[in-house]
Amino acid sequence: MEHPSIIFKIVCPDRPGLVSLLTSWISNYGGNIKHSDHHTDQDAGLFLSRIEWNSNNESLNRDEIYKEFEKIADAVNGQFNVNYSDEIPNVAIFVSKQNHCLIDLLWRVRNGELKMKVPLIISNHSHLENIANDFSAKFVHIDTFKTDKTVVEDQFLNLLKEYDIDLVVLAKYMQILSDSFLKKFSSIINIHHSFLPAFKGGQPYHRAWKRGVKLIGATAHYVTEDLDEGPIIEQCTVNVSHRDEVDDLIRKGRDIERIALARAVRLHLNHQVFVYNSKTAVFD
Repeated sequence: MEHPSIIFKIVCPDRPGLVSLLTSWISNYGGNIKHSDHHTDQDAGLFLSRIEWNSNNESLNRDEIYKEFEKIADAVNGQFNVNYSDEIPNVAIFVSKQNHCLIDLLWRVRNGELKMKVPLIISNHSHLENIANDFSAKFVHIDTFKTDKTVVEDQFLNLLKEYDIDLVVLAKYMQILSDSFLKKFSSIINIHHSFLPAFKGGQPYHRAWKRGVKLIGATAHYVTEDLDEGPIIEQCTVNVSHRDEVDDLIRKGRDIERIALARAVRLHLNHQVFVYNSKTAVFD
């Protein structure tokens, strides 16, 4: 029986011999490397590495592997993660009224394109409950307009804990999460309907139309305390013209919002994203 792939990621100060150090240990452990990606950020003086490999050993001792990589990381003053290809995280999707990103993500999960489970969908409107039912996800409607924000976010946190959620995806959730919430749960991906850093905030398509832009975009990024400033994972664009009205920009935007968000979630699930110095390196 073939073991799952082991995915090792590390960020550390750059120095000669790091690739040899990492790959030699994997080889000595009986590993066969499937993918090996490295990058040096010369300005930051950092080395980034993602190595995906299989072990030829009869038994796979995950604790032993973690401890050995921990020793290597300590020796090079690095930060590391070890993950496995058979890990299926629990993901909660937050939505408001728009359904296009939600339906697209759920369809990709059902079709096997996204390796995740979606046990929980949270919304500040009740409109999309039927979609959650169709995909056997628990739908929770919490009225964010009539309830104090602190109370609402405490309910969010309790639900995330109850359903053992690893990642939250804001699939057109049109509310701002507080700094307090983000300090308690920070693994969140958002889709913003503009090519950031242009047109941050609300109604970006309306503002883009008024400026007569010839290109609009969608940006999937990690959520931070600074609105629409989080590290960018994926961006998509589409051409527009003087013949397009605001509704045309919104229609075209929905298409690229779906694509950008799905790509970002997939990259995150595959452990292909490095976040450092308020930006990302994506090994795709």
